[in-house]
Amino acid sequence: MTGKQEHPSPTPQPRGRRRRLTAQDWTDAALTAIGEGGLAAVSVEPLAARLGTTKGSFYWHFRDREALVEAALRRWEEVHTEAVIAALEAEPDPARRLRTLFAQGTSRVAEDPLEVTLLATAAHPQVAEVLGRVTERRIAYLTALFRELGFPAEPARHRALMAYTSYLGHAQLHHAAGAGAALPTGAEAGRHLDAVIETLVRR
Repeated sequence: MTGKQEHPSPTPQPRGRRRRLTAQDWTDAALTAIGEGGLAAVSVEPLAARLGTTKGSFYWHFRDREALVEAALRRWEEVHTEAVIAALEAEPDPARRLRTLFAQGTSRVAEDPLEVTLLATAAHPQVAEVLGRVTERRIAYLTALFRELGFPAEPARHRALMAYTSYLGHAQLHHAAGAGAALPTGAEAGRHLDAVIETLVRR
């Protein structure tokens, strides 16, 4: 997505028919808000309005705003790192896994500004903690991929770092004003991805 996404409020329902919101409903709404406006956008009353509920629903699940932010960041870690890695493990070929990881990762980050927004707020203690875990987990997984491709431990770690910094560079370019136009699109994007992977695995 390239601009701020509008989220219309749900149609009000009679109290007896209103679906009971879960903690995950709140964390997902918080993540959407962070992607749109950073951590400052996580505010209980606007989120309640977006979800079509009251603050009472929030306090049923969370003690305060900080607890919601912490849960939302854990949710981001689970969905955008652990779940991605788990899904990739169905592919036995490490080279295909690497290409799929890059293709899906760059496509997702182009549509969703959440990761770039989190990187921009990396100085926040809660964000710094989760970013540290996610970064090390992702680099460790990439290192393991390069080990499977036959590289020794140290070169595998170096290539994993190059791969991850390439991904982050794509993410920043996609959402930097005007810079996204420098990135290839369509069939050219596929050729560019092939060139990146070829560079990373070249011996």
